[in-house]
Order: sequence, then C-alpha cells, then structure tokens
Amino acid sequence: MGFMENWKQESTYSTASGQNYHYVVLQVTLKEKFLGTGSGNLAELENVINQQAAKGYRLHTIDTTSGGSKGFGGGDRIQATMVFEKIQ
Repeated sequence: MGFMENWKQESTYSTASGQNYHYVVLQVTLKEKFLGTGSGNLAELENVINQQAAKGYRLHTIDTTSGGSKGFGGGDRIQATMVFEKIQ
C-alpha cells in the first residue's frame, strides 16, 4: 500500500451499521486541510449522518477527541464518535 492510500485510509469511517440494532456507534476521523484551516473532509461526516438517517436512525450523541499527527502531511485530527438511535 502506498503513501497516498495510507493517508486516505486514515480518514475512513466504520461501516458497522445496517444490522437493525437499536443503537449504532460510528466514528469518523476529521483531518485538517493540507493547506489552510478547517476540516478537509467535513462532507464525509455529513455523509455518515445522512446515511444513518436514511436507514431510520437519528443522531443521539456526538463526542469529539482531538489529537496531533506526526510525519509528512501531519496535522490535527479530530475523532468524532457518534451514537445513532433507531427511530421507532
């Protein structure tokens, strides 16, 4: 796996939902933009929330943890953990 594939993989999210559970927990890693400020993949977070809404879940809780990253293309990372609740 090359450098770019590893870099892209760092911002993937769990696909654990879809089992018709009452609650689903997902995480998304938000990366700082390579240039400038703000998140470079905020649309990915929005996509995860909309996918769960389409499956009949609502966002119940969200928590974030921030941390730095070392190495080339480093920058801050924010780990967003979301709990979705099945709408009855």
